[in-house]
Amino acid sequence: MAACSTSKASTTAQQPISSAPATKASDAGEASDAGEASEAADTAPAEAFEIQTTEVSFSRGDDRPLPTTIWHPASGGPFPLILFSHGLTAKPSNYAELITTWAKAGFIVAAPAYPHTSEGVRDFNAVDVVNQPADASYVIGELLKKYPDWIDTDRIAAGGHSAGGVTTLGMFTGNRDARLTAGLVLAGRQLIVTPLKGTEAPIMFVHGRKDDTVAYADARSVFDAMTWPGAFLTVTKGNHNFTEGSLSVIVETTTDYWRWSLYGDETAKSRLTADATKGGLATLTDRL
Repeated sequence: MAACSTSKASTTAQQPISSAPATKASDAGEASDAGEASEAADTAPAEAFEIQTTEVSFSRGDDRPLPTTIWHPASGGPFPLILFSHGLTAKPSNYAELITTWAKAGFIVAAPAYPHTSEGVRDFNAVDVVNQPADASYVIGELLKKYPDWIDTDRIAAGGHSAGGVTTLGMFTGNRDARLTAGLVLAGRQLIVTPLKGTEAPIMFVHGRKDDTVAYADARSVFDAMTWPGAFLTVTKGNHNFTEGSLSVIVETTTDYWRWSLYGDETAKSRLTADATKGGLATLTDRL
Protein backbone atom coordinates (compact mmCIF):
# COMPACT_ATOMS: atom_id res chain seq x y z
CA MET A 1 0.00 0.00 0.00
CA ALA A 2 1.28 3.43 -0.85
CA ALA A 3 2.22 5.93 1.81
CA CYS A 4 -0.36 8.37 3.01
CA SER A 5 -0.09 11.63 1.15
CA THR A 6 0.06 13.95 4.12
CA SER A 7 3.10 14.86 6.18
CA LYS A 8 3.82 17.36 8.92
CA ALA A 9 7.03 19.32 9.37
CA SER A 10 7.77 21.05 12.62
CA THR A 11 8.16 24.80 12.42
CA THR A 12 10.89 24.97 15.03
CA ALA A 13 14.19 23.16 15.18
CA GLN A 14 15.02 20.71 17.95
CA GLN A 15 16.91 22.20 20.89
CA PRO A 16 20.66 21.54 20.91
CA ILE A 17 22.19 18.91 23.16
CA SER A 18 25.63 19.14 24.65
CA SER A 19 27.42 16.64 22.46
CA ALA A 20 26.71 18.50 19.20
CA PRO A 21 25.46 22.11 19.30
CA ALA A 22 23.07 23.06 16.53
CA THR A 23 23.69 25.93 14.14
CA LYS A 24 21.75 29.12 14.77
CA ALA A 25 19.24 30.45 12.29
CA SER A 26 21.60 33.34 11.57
CA ASP A 27 24.28 30.85 10.58
CA ALA A 28 22.50 29.89 7.35
CA GLY A 29 25.66 30.48 5.38
CA GLU A 30 27.57 28.04 7.56
CA ALA A 31 24.82 25.44 7.17
CA SER A 32 25.02 25.88 3.41
CA ASP A 33 28.77 25.39 3.51
CA ALA A 34 28.26 22.23 5.54
CA GLY A 35 25.80 20.98 2.93
CA GLU A 36 28.45 21.45 0.27
CA ALA A 37 30.96 19.62 2.44
CA SER A 38 28.54 16.67 2.72
CA GLU A 39 28.92 16.13 -1.01
CA ALA A 40 32.69 16.02 -0.87
CA ALA A 41 34.21 12.56 -1.17
CA ASP A 42 35.46 10.93 2.03
CA THR A 43 34.60 13.91 4.23
CA ALA A 44 31.75 14.19 6.72
CA PRO A 45 30.25 17.65 7.29
CA ALA A 46 32.42 19.73 9.59
CA GLU A 47 29.58 21.88 10.92
CA ALA A 48 26.54 20.94 13.00
CA PHE A 49 23.17 21.37 11.30
CA GLU A 50 20.01 22.94 12.54
CA ILE A 51 17.47 20.11 12.44
CA GLN A 52 13.75 19.63 12.04
CA THR A 53 11.36 16.72 12.51
CA THR A 54 8.84 15.51 9.95
CA GLU A 55 6.10 12.99 10.63
CA VAL A 56 4.72 10.73 7.90
CA SER A 57 2.20 7.90 7.90
CA PHE A 58 3.05 4.74 6.00
CA SER A 59 1.24 1.41 6.01
CA ARG A 60 2.40 -2.00 4.79
CA GLY A 61 -1.09 -3.44 4.48
CA ASP A 62 -4.24 -2.68 6.45
CA ASP A 63 -2.92 -4.18 9.69
CA ARG A 64 0.62 -2.76 9.61
CA PRO A 65 0.52 1.02 10.09
CA LEU A 66 4.01 2.47 10.31
CA PRO A 67 3.91 6.08 11.52
CA THR A 68 7.43 7.36 11.07
CA THR A 69 9.30 10.27 12.61
CA ILE A 70 12.15 11.74 10.58
CA TRP A 71 14.90 13.85 12.12
CA HIS A 72 16.76 15.71 9.37
CA PRO A 73 18.97 18.73 8.66
CA ALA A 74 16.86 21.79 7.90
CA SER A 75 18.87 22.60 4.76
CA GLY A 76 21.39 21.13 2.37
CA GLY A 77 21.62 17.57 1.20
CA PRO A 78 21.22 14.97 -0.05
CA PHE A 79 22.26 13.16 3.14
CA PRO A 80 22.81 9.55 4.17
CA LEU A 81 19.74 7.79 5.61
CA ILE A 82 19.70 5.79 8.86
CA LEU A 83 16.60 3.65 9.49
CA PHE A 84 16.31 3.33 13.28
CA SER A 85 14.23 0.64 15.02
CA HIS A 86 13.01 0.96 18.62
CA GLY A 87 12.90 -1.73 21.30
CA LEU A 88 9.87 -3.51 22.77
CA THR A 89 7.26 -1.13 24.30
CA ALA A 90 9.41 1.84 23.27
CA LYS A 91 8.82 4.67 20.80
CA PRO A 92 11.17 6.61 18.52
CA SER A 93 11.25 9.71 20.73
CA ASN A 94 12.76 7.64 23.58
CA TYR A 95 16.01 7.76 21.60
CA ALA A 96 15.93 11.49 20.86
CA GLU A 97 19.34 12.32 22.36
CA LEU A 98 21.06 9.74 20.19
CA ILE A 99 19.06 10.44 17.04
CA THR A 100 19.24 14.24 17.19
CA THR A 101 23.02 14.09 17.52
CA TRP A 102 23.24 11.98 14.38
CA ALA A 103 20.93 14.35 12.50
CA LYS A 104 22.97 17.38 13.54
CA ALA A 105 26.05 15.63 12.18
CA GLY A 106 24.51 15.43 8.70
CA PHE A 107 22.29 12.34 8.64
CA ILE A 108 18.60 11.76 8.03
CA VAL A 109 17.26 9.44 10.71
CA ALA A 110 13.87 7.83 10.13
CA ALA A 111 12.26 5.85 12.95
CA PRO A 112 8.98 3.97 12.46
CA ALA A 113 6.74 2.94 15.36
CA TYR A 114 6.07 -0.74 14.76
CA PRO A 115 2.45 -1.88 14.83
CA HIS A 116 2.64 -4.61 17.47
CA THR A 117 5.70 -3.81 19.59
CA SER A 118 5.71 -0.04 20.17
CA GLU A 119 4.52 1.84 23.22
CA GLY A 120 0.76 1.94 23.72
CA VAL A 121 -0.32 -0.54 21.02
CA ARG A 122 -3.54 -2.40 21.81
CA ASP A 123 -2.41 -5.77 20.47
CA PHE A 124 1.17 -6.03 21.70
CA ASN A 125 2.96 -9.14 20.42
CA ALA A 126 6.71 -9.51 20.95
CA VAL A 127 6.88 -12.33 18.39
CA ASP A 128 5.90 -9.84 15.69
CA VAL A 129 9.51 -8.61 15.70
CA VAL A 130 10.10 -11.24 12.99
CA ASN A 131 8.01 -9.11 10.63
CA GLN A 132 9.82 -5.88 11.40
CA PRO A 133 12.78 -6.24 9.01
CA ALA A 134 10.28 -6.21 6.14
CA ASP A 135 8.52 -3.22 7.72
CA ALA A 136 11.83 -1.34 7.97
CA SER A 137 12.74 -2.07 4.35
CA TYR A 138 9.28 -0.94 3.27
CA VAL A 139 9.74 2.37 5.08
CA ILE A 140 13.10 2.89 3.35
CA GLY A 141 11.46 2.35 -0.03
CA GLU A 142 8.64 4.77 0.74
CA LEU A 143 11.07 7.41 1.95
CA LEU A 144 13.11 7.12 -1.23
CA LYS A 145 9.95 7.69 -3.28
CA LYS A 146 8.63 10.52 -1.13
CA TYR A 147 11.89 12.42 -0.57
CA PRO A 148 14.18 11.70 -3.55
CA ASP A 149 16.05 14.99 -3.13
CA TRP A 150 16.76 14.48 0.58
CA ILE A 151 18.43 11.08 0.56
CA ASP A 152 21.76 9.90 -0.83
CA THR A 153 20.67 6.53 -2.23
CA ASP A 154 24.21 5.12 -2.08
CA ARG A 155 24.48 5.75 1.69
CA ILE A 156 21.73 3.93 3.55
CA ALA A 157 22.12 2.21 6.92
CA ALA A 158 20.04 0.55 9.62
CA GLY A 159 20.37 0.64 13.39
CA GLY A 160 18.28 -0.28 16.40
CA HIS A 161 18.10 -0.99 20.11
CA SER A 162 17.11 -4.32 21.72
CA ALA A 163 14.29 -5.75 19.57
CA GLY A 164 15.26 -3.01 17.15
CA GLY A 165 18.74 -4.55 17.07
CA VAL A 166 17.09 -7.89 16.27
CA THR A 167 15.23 -6.10 13.48
CA THR A 168 18.46 -4.58 12.18
CA LEU A 169 20.30 -7.91 12.07
CA GLY A 170 17.29 -9.37 10.25
CA MET A 171 17.85 -6.81 7.51
CA PHE A 172 21.33 -8.27 6.96
CA THR A 173 20.26 -11.96 6.98
CA GLY A 174 17.11 -13.66 5.67
CA ASN A 175 15.48 -10.32 4.94
CA ARG A 176 18.66 -8.82 3.46
CA ASP A 177 18.09 -5.33 2.21
CA ALA A 178 20.64 -4.86 -0.55
CA ARG A 179 20.49 -1.08 -0.15
CA LEU A 180 22.15 -1.17 3.27
CA THR A 181 25.82 -0.21 3.45
CA ALA A 182 26.27 -0.18 7.26
CA GLY A 183 24.58 -1.30 10.46
CA LEU A 184 24.48 -0.59 14.21
CA VAL A 185 23.15 -3.02 16.83
CA LEU A 186 22.52 -1.61 20.32
CA ALA A 187 21.88 -4.31 22.96
CA GLY A 188 20.51 -6.64 20.31
CA ARG A 189 21.02 -10.21 19.11
CA GLN A 190 19.78 -12.77 16.61
CA LEU A 191 16.69 -14.78 17.55
CA ILE A 192 17.96 -17.64 15.42
CA VAL A 193 21.64 -17.78 14.50
CA THR A 194 21.67 -17.02 10.77
CA PRO A 195 24.62 -16.18 8.51
CA LEU A 196 24.82 -12.64 7.21
CA LYS A 197 23.96 -12.39 3.51
CA GLY A 198 24.78 -10.25 0.52
CA THR A 199 27.51 -7.70 0.01
CA GLU A 200 29.68 -7.13 3.06
CA ALA A 201 28.83 -4.09 5.17
CA PRO A 202 30.39 -2.89 8.44
CA ILE A 203 28.34 -3.50 11.58
CA MET A 204 29.02 -1.99 14.99
CA PHE A 205 27.66 -3.63 18.14
CA VAL A 206 27.14 -1.78 21.43
CA HIS A 207 26.35 -3.83 24.53
CA GLY A 208 26.45 -3.53 28.30
CA ARG A 209 28.50 -6.20 30.01
CA LYS A 210 25.84 -6.45 32.76
CA ASP A 211 22.82 -6.54 30.44
CA ASP A 212 20.18 -8.70 32.16
CA THR A 213 17.65 -8.49 29.31
CA VAL A 214 19.72 -9.50 26.29
CA ALA A 215 22.80 -11.42 27.37
CA TYR A 216 26.12 -9.87 26.45
CA ALA A 217 27.29 -13.28 25.21
CA ASP A 218 24.42 -13.45 22.70
CA ALA A 219 25.56 -10.31 20.90
CA ARG A 220 29.22 -11.16 21.24
CA SER A 221 28.70 -14.56 19.61
CA VAL A 222 27.18 -12.90 16.53
CA PHE A 223 30.11 -10.49 16.32
CA ASP A 224 32.73 -13.21 16.86
CA ALA A 225 31.22 -15.34 14.08
CA MET A 226 31.00 -12.41 11.68
CA THR A 227 33.55 -12.25 8.85
CA TRP A 228 32.47 -8.77 7.77
CA PRO A 229 34.16 -5.59 9.04
CA GLY A 230 32.88 -4.81 12.51
CA ALA A 231 33.42 -3.26 15.91
CA PHE A 232 32.16 -4.10 19.38
CA LEU A 233 31.75 -1.39 22.02
CA THR A 234 31.54 -2.98 25.47
CA VAL A 235 30.08 -0.76 28.18
CA THR A 236 31.83 -2.22 31.20
CA LYS A 237 29.13 -1.62 33.82
CA GLY A 238 26.31 -1.07 31.37
CA ASN A 239 22.93 -2.73 31.55
CA HIS A 240 20.23 -2.95 28.86
CA ASN A 241 19.34 0.74 28.93
CA PHE A 242 22.39 2.95 29.07
CA THR A 243 22.92 5.56 31.77
CA GLU A 244 23.78 9.21 31.23
CA GLY A 245 27.54 8.74 31.53
CA SER A 246 27.83 5.80 29.17
CA LEU A 247 25.26 7.31 26.81
CA SER A 248 27.59 10.22 26.03
CA VAL A 249 30.30 7.72 25.07
CA ILE A 250 27.85 5.79 22.89
CA VAL A 251 26.59 8.97 21.23
CA GLU A 252 30.08 10.17 20.36
CA THR A 253 31.38 6.77 19.22
CA THR A 254 28.39 5.92 17.05
CA THR A 255 28.35 9.37 15.45
CA ASP A 256 31.96 8.96 14.35
CA TYR A 257 31.16 5.42 13.23
CA TRP A 258 28.42 6.77 10.94
CA ARG A 259 30.76 9.52 9.70
CA TRP A 260 33.20 6.84 8.64
CA SER A 261 30.81 4.13 7.40
CA LEU A 262 28.46 6.45 5.50
CA TYR A 263 30.74 9.33 4.49
CA GLY A 264 34.04 7.45 4.29
CA ASP A 265 35.66 9.87 6.73
CA GLU A 266 38.93 8.21 7.82
CA THR A 267 39.62 10.93 10.37
CA ALA A 268 36.38 9.99 12.14
CA LYS A 269 37.41 6.35 12.05
CA SER A 270 40.74 7.21 13.65
CA ARG A 271 38.87 8.75 16.61
CA LEU A 272 36.81 5.66 17.43
CA THR A 273 39.09 4.16 20.06
CA ALA A 274 39.50 7.50 21.84
CA ASP A 275 35.74 8.07 21.67
CA ALA A 276 34.99 4.64 23.09
CA THR A 277 37.48 4.70 25.94
CA LYS A 278 36.82 8.25 27.16
CA GLY A 279 36.32 8.20 30.91
CA GLY A 280 37.19 4.52 31.17
CA LEU A 281 33.52 3.49 30.84
CA ALA A 282 33.88 1.24 27.80
CA THR A 283 36.29 -0.70 25.60
CA LEU A 284 36.35 -1.22 21.85
CA THR A 285 37.16 -4.26 19.77
CA ASP A 286 37.88 -2.80 16.33
CA ARG A 287 37.88 -4.98 13.21
CA LEU A 288 36.85 -2.21 10.84
